[in-house]
Amino acid sequence: MKTDKIINEIIKNMTLTEKIGQMTQLPPTIYIHDSEAVIYGALRNLNLDRLQTFNAGSILGIGSPKEMIKLQKLYLDNATHKVPLMFMADVIHGYKTIFPVPIALASSFNFDVARKAARISAKESYLSGIHVVFSPMCDLSRDPRWGRVVEGFGEDVYLTGEMAKAMVEGYTNYGKLGEDSVACCIKHFAGYGAAEGGRDYNTVDLSRLSLYRDYLPAYKKALDAG
Repeated sequence: MKTDKIINEIIKNMTLTEKIGQMTQLPPTIYIHDSEAVIYGALRNLNLDRLQTFNAGSILGIGSPKEMIKLQKLYLDNATHKVPLMFMADVIHGYKTIFPVPIALASSFNFDVARKAARISAKESYLSGIHVVFSPMCDLSRDPRWGRVVEGFGEDVYLTGEMAKAMVEGYTNYGKLGEDSVACCIKHFAGYGAAEGGRDYNTVDLSRLSLYRDYLPAYKKALDAG
């Protein structure tokens, strides 16, 4: 395909640093404000200079389409290879229209409703300039102390898998990416939801058996759905 040929040519002409940059996601504030004032945490360890920020691959958390257009223009005016930014967003329970949180949606045991909610969210996200949504969450929630229980579908392997599958089908329109659908990034890193003591980002002590039997099936169902 012509598109594949163009993409391969661009990648071939990129340095290793530029390729790594394409896999880096930054907040929009880096371009709008003084980068020294807004880069924190792990981002600060990257030691990014102003020029390198125009080699990032995506942006998380930007407001209106007007701001997206302004930022995209600024980025393309300065980017070496002119690869447009991808705009991504956490769409946990709706974008413009707010739906029940995932744990409540799962309580309905209605996969069709979950699919329709994701479908509406996809249309609204697309029309707002979003390319990728960070949803659904495939983590199992088996410790009520964990602060992200509300983002998932509960403790059951089957229910979590079917809900995740339905939502991927809704977001991507059964894999037919077009003008009314978005790509979705299932989350989080498999096993992350089993943090010890329910403390977010804490150590996870998980057997291979439990990982494959309990935690990975939902991810596979979501991936197979598109």
